Amino acid sequence: MISQRTIKTLQKSLKGRMKTSLAKALARRDQGWCRGDGAGKSWRASHLTHLRGCEKDITMTHITRRVFVHSSLAAGATLSLSRRSHAAPNDTIGVAVIGAGGRGGTHIGEWLGDTRTEIRYIVDVDAKKGADRCSYIERKQGRRPELVADMRQILDSKSIDVISTATPNHWHALCGVWAMQAGKDAYIEKPICHNVAEGSALVAAAKKYGRMCQVGTQCRSNPAIQEAVKFITAGGIGEVKLARGLCYKRRKSIGPLGDYDVPGNVNFDLWSGPAQYTDPRVTRQRFHYDWHWQRMYGNGDLGNQGPHQTDIARWGLGIDEHPSSIISYGGRLGYQAERKDNDYVDAGDTANTEVSIYDYGDKCIVFETRGLDVTKSDDKELNRLFGKDSGNKIGVVFYGSEGYLAQTSYTHCTAFDKDFNVIKEFNGGGNHFRNFIDACISRDADQLNADAWEGHLSAAVSHLGNISYYLGEDNRVSIEQLGEALGKVKSLDDNGATLERTVQHLKRNGVDLAKYSLSLGPQLQFDPKKETFVNSADANALLTREYRDGFVCPAADAV
Repeated sequence: MISQRTIKTLQKSLKGRMKTSLAKALARRDQGWCRGDGAGKSWRASHLTHLRGCEKDITMTHITRRVFVHSSLAAGATLSLSRRSHAAPNDTIGVAVIGAGGRGGTHIGEWLGDTRTEIRYIVDVDAKKGADRCSYIERKQGRRPELVADMRQILDSKSIDVISTATPNHWHALCGVWAMQAGKDAYIEKPICHNVAEGSALVAAAKKYGRMCQVGTQCRSNPAIQEAVKFITAGGIGEVKLARGLCYKRRKSIGPLGDYDVPGNVNFDLWSGPAQYTDPRVTRQRFHYDWHWQRMYGNGDLGNQGPHQTDIARWGLGIDEHPSSIISYGGRLGYQAERKDNDYVDAGDTANTEVSIYDYGDKCIVFETRGLDVTKSDDKELNRLFGKDSGNKIGVVFYGSEGYLAQTSYTHCTAFDKDFNVIKEFNGGGNHFRNFIDACISRDADQLNADAWEGHLSAAVSHLGNISYYLGEDNRVSIEQLGEALGKVKSLDDNGATLERTVQHLKRNGVDLAKYSLSLGPQLQFDPKKETFVNSADANALLTREYRDGFVCPAADAV
């Protein structure tokens, strides 16, 4: 039952924006429509189901349009308002932060800065790091959160309303699914999932349990990007059918592949969670962060930085579906030259140089990853659009019939005419975390700037590109062979020119392409509605993963 005090707090927070669904839920509270204990029961039942495992061959026929997802969420939210899990005595929203490392520190700072929230749990498998975070939070908010290593210990807690997770990528989806099954709202860092099937599961869980699920693609809440997308949509640079995402960001080698110790303060069983153990168990020098570059846990920069830019690219192009075909080429190149050791084998196994081409019928997205030195760039057109010829370039370029628009930072975009004269600039940042809490209070999924469906589509762009690369990793080809193959690939980009720029970048970094060749992945055909590949059983196998017992992310139809 919702207390009168809670109702007044909600009404004050909404400031006149109360939606019909919320009004009906409040009006019906005395008729017993809202069940405060339903979420916990639902989680306990479904928890047993997902531990039994999930089918490896997944054919998805679930919802495929954001508008329908939102309508379903709104309907579910009407009956689940009191499942805001169990409001604390002072109606402050209780938060559990799962994963308190680098990005987790940002989450902590955001919750400490919002007077509507209080951090009540820190969940971290690194006992020392977790304890340090708890001490910091205690100094700031006056109350020490409880530290636990296993998030399952807190799922029945009545003091927790929302979770936010900044764990390694392989844990993202399971954190979200378990939380929503337990009646909690979830803020999940990008990428929202480690593979495509997990993204589908999160969309289904948000719908089934009527929960708010936001992915951490924070540009969705920044006025600079919002206004730039409106400008594109209004025809500000003419007709736009091509967008290029860039992650030109220096990533040094992570050290030789080897056998390294698990840090003594880390619970490796819980850290691994859904991921199978490798032999040896730790093959990288730096335990934290460098998991990004090992595909068992991370997704390389296409899946690390990439989801920010692929999300903006889709948004600006008005794309609300998966691509119909994908092809990637690249490699993990240049570290032998960097270390002056021809026999060097890096511990990372994701690409540090990668180009992926996505066909959406009448529209196209190209994503370029460069991890080697970018001090000097020969990309003349991109240099003009970004206003510099050296250093990192992270952003999106939209190509219009009457000009260009470049997103050059999270809070800045510039529009140009065809002669590269500036015609309009866009500035301003927002608060993605506050947007999430606003939606948690209103129970209106339409208020979320980056819901699970958006997060799933944008993460899938990265996953699909990586699948093509992984399947073609051993297909090493000459530049001539690569150019010939790309000449046959449907694209709105100049595939040959992009290849030429990529090769020039590699040569500038001392890569001997005769000895260390680029790999060419297969061109894969994808069914956007079924979320399966139509021409590759091997590719379909990579839409999910082999899970460890006790850490199985359920399929979308089993959440």
